[in-house]
Amino acid sequence: MDPMDFDRDELLGIFSAETEENLRQMEEAFVRLESTPDDVETLQAIFRAAHTIKGNAAGLGFPALAKFAHALEDVLDRIRSGSLALSTSLATVLLEAVDGLRELAHGAIAGHDSLRRDHLDLIERLEATAESADDPSPAPGPAMAPGADERRASIGRRWADLEGAFSRSQTLRVDIEKLDRMLNLTGEIAVARERLGDLLDRCERNPQLEAVVEAHRAADRLFLDLQEEVMKIRMVPLGPTFRQFFRTVRDVATAGRKLVQLELQGEDVDVDTNVIEHLRDPLTHLVRNAVDHGIEPPDVRRAVGKDPTGHVRLQARHEGGSIVIQVQDDGAGLDRTRIIARARAHGDHRDLESMPDGELFRLILEPGFSTAERVTEYSGRGVGMDVVKRNVERLRGSIGVDGRPGGGTTITLRLPLTLAIIRGFSVGLGDDTYVVPLDAVVECLKFPRGAGGAGRGVLSLRGRPLPYLRLRDHFRCAGEPPERENVLVLRYYDQQVCLVVDRLLGESQTVIKPLGRVLGDVPGLSGSAILGSGRVALILEVDTLLREALKDGLAA
Repeated sequence: MDPMDFDRDELLGIFSAETEENLRQMEEAFVRLESTPDDVETLQAIFRAAHTIKGNAAGLGFPALAKFAHALEDVLDRIRSGSLALSTSLATVLLEAVDGLRELAHGAIAGHDSLRRDHLDLIERLEATAESADDPSPAPGPAMAPGADERRASIGRRWADLEGAFSRSQTLRVDIEKLDRMLNLTGEIAVARERLGDLLDRCERNPQLEAVVEAHRAADRLFLDLQEEVMKIRMVPLGPTFRQFFRTVRDVATAGRKLVQLELQGEDVDVDTNVIEHLRDPLTHLVRNAVDHGIEPPDVRRAVGKDPTGHVRLQARHEGGSIVIQVQDDGAGLDRTRIIARARAHGDHRDLESMPDGELFRLILEPGFSTAERVTEYSGRGVGMDVVKRNVERLRGSIGVDGRPGGGTTITLRLPLTLAIIRGFSVGLGDDTYVVPLDAVVECLKFPRGAGGAGRGVLSLRGRPLPYLRLRDHFRCAGEPPERENVLVLRYYDQQVCLVVDRLLGESQTVIKPLGRVLGDVPGLSGSAILGSGRVALILEVDTLLREALKDGLAA
């Protein structure tokens, strides 16, 4: 590869990342500015982002992209000068321009820097908007309130200070693939460390060996520190991802003639960057659904005594070794009668009337299931919630649904902090070892004699009936079960379900490896792990197994 080509590839990578950051900031700022048009600092931030994109595009030889950014910059300059007021219709055009910039930037990076007819039409709309003010020297409007010049100068000084600070900051961009390789290496070291520890534990004690054991323990502490630091590098706050949904809420609410406010909580909660990448699509659908079908129109809300402005809350928190994300709205809520009617129409003949709310409401996650009275461009066809469920379970997470008529709906996602390492609880079946995510384990106990030899059943725990699944029968393990079997009591949303296993082997940190083609489609398995002995253990997919245990109406 020619060195100049390599340099340009690096520049394009930096340009792509910086442009996407600027476009995200512009989207958030436009939505914020729509409700606070006199916020000079926000307007300055938008102008700087557009100017940066234009300058970078021109420097890299992307004239089409630079021309489009210049047209947007002209409109922003008119707003900044006070000769043009920001209205909802103008904000819509400006947000369309941000989408156009994003599309053009992607095309330019791929080698197609050109303006299509729709881009030219949008430029004409922007230019017409910029020239729409009749008075070239109007009195200061809301965007240029008294003292705005001083604030602008102050902003400029603070921006210069920030630029100086950024130029001195000790940070750098790191490719995700490099972090993945680092994490894989620490995982391999973890396996070797555990194996070495097992070997040392089996050796007979002597003075020389004591020194070796102590050296191993010292190296072990250093390794754990290294692994923790590698994990921290991969952790990023959820704030930037959450703030992207201001645009989503604004667009869906505007299309539906609704008033909706998005509230964020837990923006500083950190999660693995790979988890965030897989979260964007499910969260986008949940937020759209909350606005489109959850929040009622203003006149309907007013008629039932509600605030005409609906509220959607997106919040995150750490809970044990997991992250919990909730999408909550104060809209129409969930109607048991309607859900049961739709389930009957889909051929569900179970005793739905006596089913607990949590289990009944989860029916909306099934393919093709929708209680929406109308279909819109955003939702209503019943082809979204099942995708959300599938994506969440692919992350080894779970999804819960709660709501009441008129009281809103809450969707709760529970996810691992990282996709690479879990704290697991190992169990034995014959000569094989399986790993259960520790977060799902409530308690362990002995399987009572005479409880039956069926693959599924119900056992009594302190007077409470709990469904169980015998793992040996589920996986069709050869050989006879041991004289004593054990039970893992696991959490399944608002219920508890049991897995019956041969042996309990205890807690350990598990480095997750993908399944091969042979086992990739086996239900109840989500990955594999290499044990300290060098053998392979299979990681259980708890949700699939516990749904199996709950079949045929065995749930309490």
